[in-house]
Amino acid sequence: MSFQPTLSVLLLAAALVPLLSGCTPEQPAASAAPPKVGIITLQPQAFTLTAELPGRTAAYRIAEVRPQVNGIILQRLFTEGREVKAGQQLYQIDPALYAATLKSTEATLQSSKSLADRYQLLVDEQAVSRQEFDEARAKQMEAAAAQQSASINLRYTKVLAPISGRIGRSTVTEGALVSNGQSTAMAVIQQLDPIYVDLTQSSLEILKLRNDLASGRLQKAGSNAASVKLLLEDGSEYAEVGNLEFSEVSVDPGTGSVTLRAVFPNPKHDLLPGMFVHAQLQAGVSSEAILAPQQGVTRNLKGQPTALIVNQDNQVELRVLQAERTVGNQWLINQGLNAGDRLITEGLQFVKPGMQVTVSEASNLAISSPTAAPASEKGK
Repeated sequence: MSFQPTLSVLLLAAALVPLLSGCTPEQPAASAAPPKVGIITLQPQAFTLTAELPGRTAAYRIAEVRPQVNGIILQRLFTEGREVKAGQQLYQIDPALYAATLKSTEATLQSSKSLADRYQLLVDEQAVSRQEFDEARAKQMEAAAAQQSASINLRYTKVLAPISGRIGRSTVTEGALVSNGQSTAMAVIQQLDPIYVDLTQSSLEILKLRNDLASGRLQKAGSNAASVKLLLEDGSEYAEVGNLEFSEVSVDPGTGSVTLRAVFPNPKHDLLPGMFVHAQLQAGVSSEAILAPQQGVTRNLKGQPTALIVNQDNQVELRVLQAERTVGNQWLINQGLNAGDRLITEGLQFVKPGMQVTVSEASNLAISSPTAAPASEKGK
């Protein structure tokens, strides 16, 4: 028996045709483009390493003025806080007693000299013995020594400045009694031009610097290695340049540091004894230092500095670094980055190691690269 489709079946088939045509498989979507990152190509450069050390200023010379004879102060002949010259009279002690003693010793000397001269004539004629003549000569010499001592004591009644410098406050006034050998100084004179700056550097840093110089990682800074620059308490730079004079030959067992002493010109007396300062001295020169912008250096969960670079295949690599210290807005890299590495500084948040990337020159860099790195800016 033949099957004849009904009108309803034909209508149902016509309605299913467009639905079936809409179920064809979709074409695969185009693959996503690699993320774009900004890079900087690292280049070695000459770099002068400096050490920034704390220190305090100290007077170049200090003289405590003390009396060398006993007596009453008659006059004070200087203004406190002013400059005095070596040999300038500062005080006058009552000289009356010492002047009288000098006259007495002069008279004794004259008498003993006359007696010795007479005995000189008589001894040749054997009118006096040789012993009597020798005793007369000895008394003459004793009288001469007493006269000289009295003259010195009279001169000491004028208290003179032993050095040139700025004199402080006076601890005695007119009418005060002073004595030879007293423990309290009458005044203190300090020479402020030039002036010392005593610096401290840890023995560990000194050993590291010596090892770097010995291994060739650093070269000596040359003829300017002994020059020192100074930063004052307010952060300003002192106008004069000083010179390193010497370092202690032993390490302080309490602090583990070595004291260095520098000398600075101080013509305007801007530096006063006891001021706290920071000094910058040249330690060495690295001819091929690698400086990386801080935007390209991060830290991992262990606190280690890390960086992402783009290799020759435009893939991201992770590097663990040894960063010694900051230099302006850059890091001085000891290990982990090499010359020619393409360091990612822009787009770090969109990439991870192993990803394929598209590179372009970074636009987020404003390099601030001073010629020297203070030792106090060490990386942790």
